[in-house]
Amino acid sequence: TVENLRLLSTMLSKEGYDVRAVTNGPQALQAVERDPPDVILLDISMPEMTGPQLHGWIRENGISLPVIYLSGHCDVPSSVLAMKHGAMDVLEKPADADVLLDAIAGAVEQHSLHKLRRDAKDEIHDRLASLSAREREGMDQVILGRLNKQIAADLGITEKTVKVHRGRAMAKMKVRSVAALVHLCDQLETRQ
Repeated sequence: TVENLRLLSTMLSKEGYDVRAVTNGPQALQAVERDPPDVILLDISMPEMTGPQLHGWIRENGISLPVIYLSGHCDVPSSVLAMKHGAMDVLEKPADADVLLDAIAGAVEQHSLHKLRRDAKDEIHDRLASLSAREREGMDQVILGRLNKQIAADLGITEKTVKVHRGRAMAKMKVRSVAALVHLCDQLETRQ
């Protein structure tokens, strides 16, 4: 009900959360599109669009947000569907305040860690994209453990040129050792 939504919003605001309360699926959809929140508390049955329908739309559109279902209608099939969609938790109303706050804090923390990892991978991809074709070829050979003279023979260039490409690749990838380069590339699974 609207009264329960108001009470929940007030409690979460007092805990320091920036709350945007909506009363139906289309409003929630607009809020997510306009300014994605750190976590979504979602009712399984909402007017005009169910929670699982909204959650499905979020996933289909590649929006990575933690979702916690909070519903007075938590049956087993709905809970299973919510978890299959990737819900962090399914809580039945009225949820204990401490349980709800712990679930929200855990979801926000996990989302923050996921975002940090994704941003780090994006940065590494950007470094990789900055390599010239020759630098990338040389780097791929280096991470396979090939020696400069072997790389030079394979690529039909001099050892000195291999060293130049290797040095530039290491600088662009922001690593100082082959071991660090291998580790970085393993994180992205760029090894062939």
